[in-house]
Amino acid sequence: MTVYCGWVHGRLCFFIEPHSQDNFFNRGCYYGALDDHLRFAFFSKAALEFLQRSNKKPDVIHCHDWQTGLVPVLLFEIYKYHGLEYQRVCYTIHNFKHQGIAGVNVLWATGLNNEPYYFQYDRLQDNFNPFALNFMKGGIVYSNFVTTVSPHHAWEAHYGEFGYGLGHTLHVHQHKFGGILNGIDYDVWNPEIDRYIPYQYSQANIDEKLKNKKALRERLWLAQDDKPLICYIGRLDDQKGVHLVHHAIYYAMHRNAQFVLLGSATEPGINNWFWHEKNFLNNNPDVHLELGFNEELSHLIYAGADMIVVPSNFEPCGLTQMIGLKYGTVPIVRGVGGLVNTVFDRDYDQFHKPEERNGYVFYQTDQQALESAMDRAIGLWYHYPKEFRQLVKQGMEYDYSWNHPGEDYLKIYDFIRHH
Repeated sequence: MTVYCGWVHGRLCFFIEPHSQDNFFNRGCYYGALDDHLRFAFFSKAALEFLQRSNKKPDVIHCHDWQTGLVPVLLFEIYKYHGLEYQRVCYTIHNFKHQGIAGVNVLWATGLNNEPYYFQYDRLQDNFNPFALNFMKGGIVYSNFVTTVSPHHAWEAHYGEFGYGLGHTLHVHQHKFGGILNGIDYDVWNPEIDRYIPYQYSQANIDEKLKNKKALRERLWLAQDDKPLICYIGRLDDQKGVHLVHHAIYYAMHRNAQFVLLGSATEPGINNWFWHEKNFLNNNPDVHLELGFNEELSHLIYAGADMIVVPSNFEPCGLTQMIGLKYGTVPIVRGVGGLVNTVFDRDYDQFHKPEERNGYVFYQTDQQALESAMDRAIGLWYHYPKEFRQLVKQGMEYDYSWNHPGEDYLKIYDFIRHH
């Protein structure tokens, strides 16, 4: 292999190029190949081989998801005997659903070799298939600390269905498992300095947000009426509660609100469904569906909308609600994962004072639950505009940047270095 280096966003990065006939990295896609387990096993071993041969010895190696689950395994079983004995691993899981299931060939390909040893339940053997190895499980077992991307999702993975079969493994290793909320980059997502929006604003001059609403309507040919504007930004798939996203469009119109959607579908059936809706609603002055990904437009939608719906079936962290809060766009979310840790219901939250609440939360996955939350938000906008404005300001006060999570990770790095 060859290793190149270069600067990306001000960070020195190393790039691995394989020399094998397998063409591991030149596929035109990141995931989805039949030999993904071998591709990422190669990447994991290559990264450690590079550290060893170049004599680079970081205190902590931070790995993410199943794709790098073999790194702590290889480090502990092979590379600690070759000069990397003091390196520690923090392993972050963003999505428990994809765990990296492999067969015995991955052992021989990486030099781990010893089948009976790794096919033990307390090492890499999948919890439900005794003939399969589980990369993510290996990452959990062998790393020094395991995190997921919000405190509530850590609880869901440990005790609920969202561990997707790894709940027992997390329970065995609960002494080194926790949730740390992801952050967002306020150099990119910040209405005070956002170069994609025509009118920059903050809590101090919140009325400028109304000018962005007018600009958004002009761009998307929506009626300039005295109505709330609700948005959805994100993928259109089952994880995101796509049936409720669809219902939100029609319920918004029913409650005399406008709706803007920006998103791309991950499955042909969902894609066809929303293209049908786009064509059906094309001339409606209160709805615009933009099917695809458009970074620039997403900034204008955050700045111009009054509310954002996030009705996810599961959401390990969720970034759209945090961006919405920063832009004074009131989130209406389902109470799962990181949404629970960031959005606090204006009317019913028992753990936050009224002046700390910042949105609306519903818990069931049916249409009535979504309608109840949308009803309360739209009702406040129409009947109590001063209180709605206050809710907007309270949301903008929250700091969901990387400041706090960064400190939490530094504490973990410090902890595993000294234990």
